[in-house]
Amino acid sequence: MSVQDDLMSVQRCLEDLSRSVGRLEQQLGGGLDVRRVRVDADHLRESVALLGEAASGPTAGSAAPRRPDRLVPIPDTPYNSALWTDSDDEGLGVRDRHAP
Repeated sequence: MSVQDDLMSVQRCLEDLSRSVGRLEQQLGGGLDVRRVRVDADHLRESVALLGEAASGPTAGSAAPRRPDRLVPIPDTPYNSALWTDSDDEGLGVRDRHAP
């Protein structure tokens, strides 16, 4: 079986589960336990949908990391020291004194 076939099978089972939970809801009322099962079933359906989207993506099945769309150049020149004049050396103590 392919991944898509397995995902379709899981989706069919989740639809059956949802219908069964609906019948239980009608028979037992909307108590806390039934609502928890309903929420869990809905969460499973959303998770399988996300899994299906990830499996159908262009990098599905490949272990290669995705490259960023745009590279940001980082200059080799030193930063302007004026950027740091209003900050303290947090955790290092006060300037011109030794740390304990």
